[in-house]
Parts: sequence; structure tokens; C-alpha cells
Amino acid sequence: MPNLHEIKKRLSSISDMRKITNAMYLISSTKMRKAKADLDRTRPFFEALKVEIKRIFRQGDMPESRYFYPVDVNEKLTGTFACLVITGDKGLAGAYNYNVIKKALELAEGGNDIKWYVVGEYGRQLLTQRGIKIEQSFLYTAQNPTMYRARKISDVLLDAFNRDMFTKIYVAYTDMQGMSDSAMLTRILPFHRKEFITTTVEEPVKEPFEYQPSVSVVLRNVMQSYIAGFIYSALVDSFCSEQHARMTAMKSANDNAEKLMSELSVQYNRLRQAAITGEITEVAAGAKAQLEHRQGEC
Repeated sequence: MPNLHEIKKRLSSISDMRKITNAMYLISSTKMRKAKADLDRTRPFFEALKVEIKRIFRQGDMPESRYFYPVDVNEKLTGTFACLVITGDKGLAGAYNYNVIKKALELAEGGNDIKWYVVGEYGRQLLTQRGIKIEQSFLYTAQNPTMYRARKISDVLLDAFNRDMFTKIYVAYTDMQGMSDSAMLTRILPFHRKEFITTTVEEPVKEPFEYQPSVSVVLRNVMQSYIAGFIYSALVDSFCSEQHARMTAMKSANDNAEKLMSELSVQYNRLRQAAITGEITEVAAGAKAQLEHRQGEC
């Protein structure tokens, strides 16, 4: 059974650890709010892009584009696929990183040939440990998602896609909705046309727009920006989800620390009271012995 000194030392150690976990909780909370604010400021631009793509579809006589499934072809593209895996750089975030890797590996369960692209140190380590070859690691910190980095990643993926290195592009990331998050595996190329064909009844286009130099060129440029925006959104969502997961983990650590400190405090007080009682008993016994000794001398 531990003595008073050992319990006091352990209480001090847990108290110091709780200060660290509480600080990490507050830091993650601040980072998450800032990242969500950045995303909210850029989201209207990409929503406007989606509206313009829908406008092109409403023109009629939609040209063929490698970014969309052909009208008369079912979703049965085979060959090599690409998967962009977005994880964190650090742990202490519960099962956040593991869930993303688990979701990404579902893509390989059908025996598909996958080229892996990774953002985040944890993802690189987890895939390497499983003996999976990584096509390219984007050596950007997952802690600072920016539109510039999203465009760089988009350029690499689109360049390989345009050179027919793979037929589909997927993104494995964590989507945050409200205060809950879940690992997602989303195909970003090619798109289904129905994703941009509105189901609401709209006024037909009376005066079609003129696209220069052509509808195909305009659509290609717009889609490139739209894909970069999706990747940026995935980076920010993943970053926010990581901070949320770390906040949850740190809150759980704080709660456990408080519970443990409460139990140790009770144990410490009991031992201290027992020690005080023992000392009082010894003093009383000594006083009684001295009194009996004096009475014997008399």
C-alpha cells in the first residue's frame, strides 16, 4: 500500500498533467474556430462555381468532358484509381487517424490498383507500416490548410488524371458536421452529371451565354477550380475534425484525472488521519505510562 509521500507525489504529477491536457484542449478549440472561419469565408466562391456549372448544363448540348461520366455509360470504370488520404501530423486525437486509414483501405478491398497520395505524417507512417507504396507524399503540415496548398495538390492529381494514369480520384478525409465527425471516402473525379443537374423547376435560359473560346475550355477551367475548392474544404474539415477529436480526448483525460485525483485525495486523507490518530494514541499512551510510573514511585 502506498504511503503518504508516494500519494502526494502522484497527486502532484497528475495535477501537472491535467494542466497540459487542459491547455491542449483550449489550443485545439481556438484552432478549430479559426479554421472554420477561414472555410466559411471561402465557401461562397465555390458555391458560386457550382452554380455556374449548373448554368452550363442548363444551356443544353452539353459537350463531352473527361471530368464527367459519359451520358450513355454506367459507373463501371476500371483500371488504376488514385486516393488522396488526409490525416494529422500528431496523435493524442483518439481514433481520428486510424478511422481515415481504415476508410481509405476499403477502396483496395475489391482488388483495385491504387496509387496513394498522402497529406499528414500519421498517414505516411500508417501506410508504410502496412507495406503500402506511397505514390507521393505532400510534405505540407496538416496543421495549416491553405488554398495555395490545395491548388498544388489539385494540380498534381489533375495532371496525372489528364495523362490517363488513373481513371478515378478519391479523397479519404474526415467530414465534420456540427459537433460530430465521420471518416469519408468520396470520389471527386469523374463527376456524375446528376450532381450538377438541378431537380427544381427553373425558368429556361432565354438568351444562352456565349463561352469563349468554347464551352469545353470554360468547363475545364471551372472544374479545376471546383476540385481545388473541394480539396481545400476536405483539408479544413479534416483539420477541424482532428482538433475536435483532440478536444474530446483531452476532455476525457481531464475528467479521468479529476476522478483519479478525487480517489487519491480520499486515500491520502484516510492515511493522514490514520497517521494523526496513531500519533495521538502514542502520545496518550506515553503520558499514561509516565503517570503510572510517578504513582509507583510515590
